[in-house]
Amino acid sequence: MGQIAGSTHSSPDRVLIVDDHSLVRDGLRSLFVDAFPACTILEADCLERAVRTLTDEGDVDLVLLDLNIPDVSHLSGLEALRDKFPATPVVMVSGVTDRKTVRDALAAGAAGFVPKSLKRAAIIDALMQVLSGEIFMPELEGDDSGAAEEDLIRTRVASLTPQQRVVLGHLVAGRLNKQIAHELDVSMTTIKAHVSAILQKMNVFSRTQAVIMAGKINFKA
Repeated sequence: MGQIAGSTHSSPDRVLIVDDHSLVRDGLRSLFVDAFPACTILEADCLERAVRTLTDEGDVDLVLLDLNIPDVSHLSGLEALRDKFPATPVVMVSGVTDRKTVRDALAAGAAGFVPKSLKRAAIIDALMQVLSGEIFMPELEGDDSGAAEEDLIRTRVASLTPQQRVVLGHLVAGRLNKQIAHELDVSMTTIKAHVSAILQKMNVFSRTQAVIMAGKINFKA
């Protein structure tokens, strides 16, 4: 697991649990009721209902998405939610925990990957980490979690366009949008668009998180 930001833990106001097994949804619901009693819990048993719920209900703080639900294929559910609701953290919850699946999910923009085999306290801790701006990566046998996190970050940075990499370099240097716009001789609107795209591609929700993530791999534009 790797910390992407040092912000304090916060309790979610609303979460969406997406799983086609009612027993799993009940288990996750009870976990949230115990850990976050004030949280409103929404449920969906397929991707179609999840999208409808997010569209109708508005923003949620967290989506817990099962890897294998009837109307998705592998990571297509994650990819659809990231595309339609890029500002919403999506945590994969699955009984499948092979290294490739975990890394592919995180590279595709998941904010975490939580094995169903984890104990309740460990699941709560994982969700708290995600809510505080971290990426939760489970410990896998024979895996170097530090190296795995760096690989994940490099994959996300590699998805940036050359211009976005330049803007990220300026963010890392601590420059404000107006300073970057002046340096690159472009409009503030252009810089804001680049910053928004950077945050989305790096699956972070603030400039600070993007800078901290880039610092972990000593990013140079």
